[in-house]
Amino acid sequence: MEKTYFVHESSYVDEGCKVGEGTKIWHFSHVMSGCTIGKKCNIGQNVVISPGVTLGDGVKIQNNVSVYTGVVCEDGVFLGPSCVFTNVINPRAFIERKTEYRKTTVKKGASIGANATIVCGHDIGRYAFVGAGSVVTKNVPDYAMVYGTPARIRGYVCQCGEKIAFADGRATCSACGKEYKMNEKSEVEEI
Repeated sequence: MEKTYFVHESSYVDEGCKVGEGTKIWHFSHVMSGCTIGKKCNIGQNVVISPGVTLGDGVKIQNNVSVYTGVVCEDGVFLGPSCVFTNVINPRAFIERKTEYRKTTVKKGASIGANATIVCGHDIGRYAFVGAGSVVTKNVPDYAMVYGTPARIRGYVCQCGEKIAFADGRATCSACGKEYKMNEKSEVEEI
């Protein structure tokens, strides 16, 4: 069966991986067994994708990213250069904790900036934006823009990535015109 994806000759894709049509895996990367990678993904240079990771369609992973077991990235997720995920809360070199891995889901359309760290067990909401260098230590709501150490909500963003401002519980994106409302639970919803 002919491969329908590209793997640079310096990279490894272990047996037992599913890689979608049109995906590109660039220099010095390693995709470990049991991974599922969607269609039209772009996996940059020096990326490690650990066993059991799931990537949706159209995921873009920049150079030097480590995506560890327990991570799920839904469609259209962007992972910036050198961002990293953890999968154990209290690691020790001399204690094996593979049964303690915690799941992290990066939901549809979310972006994580360069050098950000996502502590395991915390989900990143749909279309959320995590600023460069941030350390995420709790769940990030849909459309939230977070940054800092630890990351805190500093505003909200549209699906197109532009910052939106709420007035009387409503916001309209100045770039694309999408409209949003803040519901009674302080959650952002597209109108």
